Amino acid sequence: MFYKLTFYFIEFKMNYHHLRIFYEVARRGNLTAAARSLRVAQSAVSVQVRSLEEALGEKLFHRDRKGLVLTEAGRLVEEYCSRIFSLGEELRATLRGISQGRPLLRVGAIATLSRNFQIALLSPLLSRVTLVLQTGPFRSLLSELVEHRLDIVLCNHAVTSANEGVLDNHLLAEQEACIVVASTAEKKRSFRFPVSLHSAPIVLPSSQSSLRTEFDALMLRRGISPDIVAEVDDMAMLRLLARESGFATLVPKVVVRDELRSGALQLLCRVPGVSEKFFAVTSKRRFQSKVVQEIITKKYRL
Repeated sequence: MFYKLTFYFIEFKMNYHHLRIFYEVARRGNLTAAARSLRVAQSAVSVQVRSLEEALGEKLFHRDRKGLVLTEAGRLVEEYCSRIFSLGEELRATLRGISQGRPLLRVGAIATLSRNFQIALLSPLLSRVTLVLQTGPFRSLLSELVEHRLDIVLCNHAVTSANEGVLDNHLLAEQEACIVVASTAEKKRSFRFPVSLHSAPIVLPSSQSSLRTEFDALMLRRGISPDIVAEVDDMAMLRLLARESGFATLVPKVVVRDELRSGALQLLCRVPGVSEKFFAVTSKRRFQSKVVQEIITKKYRL
């Protein structure tokens, strides 16, 4: 099968047209849906798929009640197509950056990531790159990264082992967590960590965050049970609640850096052994851009 594929790609000079139509049908599992997506007639899609099957000498689909399903050969062709299109997108993005006279840096950042951290990392690059910043759910951004529609993804947790071999984690910075409270609250003099947290109201990051996991483990070891009044997955909202609620709030210091400087918030304590980690995730590429290499090799002080 490999030799048939190789011969086909050489003979037809890697015809994107045939492969793109096949790939769309494979994704949709339906000729009509694929034709609608490609904006061509269904008959044209059917002819192109049949032509590809004849050239390869293999059936690529079989039908069941749900529609078209890939055969074993079809799955292999789909895998090749995915790699071909990813490389094509990478080439186009690289050449687009060159043609603009300055590198194009396409960054994905999870929606809950500290804005202060993003600014500290990205603002020094603005004089040298054209920045495209996209926020969204972690899985969606990783999909964009794998397909080379993003150059790098910024997040506060590493990718799982499921993505090993495709994606790389890079620890950019780590910052010890702290507990803050509005300056109007008269708590600093009397506060003693961790005993002052027992049964005391506190605002915490979401249970989905590693910061929260480490904090909960610490409280359990110390036998402390705070009164959790709010759990928030968005760092910007966590910062606002720290300012407005009057309750003690667990945050990475970088999130409330400006409020601590201005005096809007006061630092109650640092939390030993509990930290926020900031990662960059990149896809494995043959030619990684110099800007991305600079980001992932630099050590950031927060």
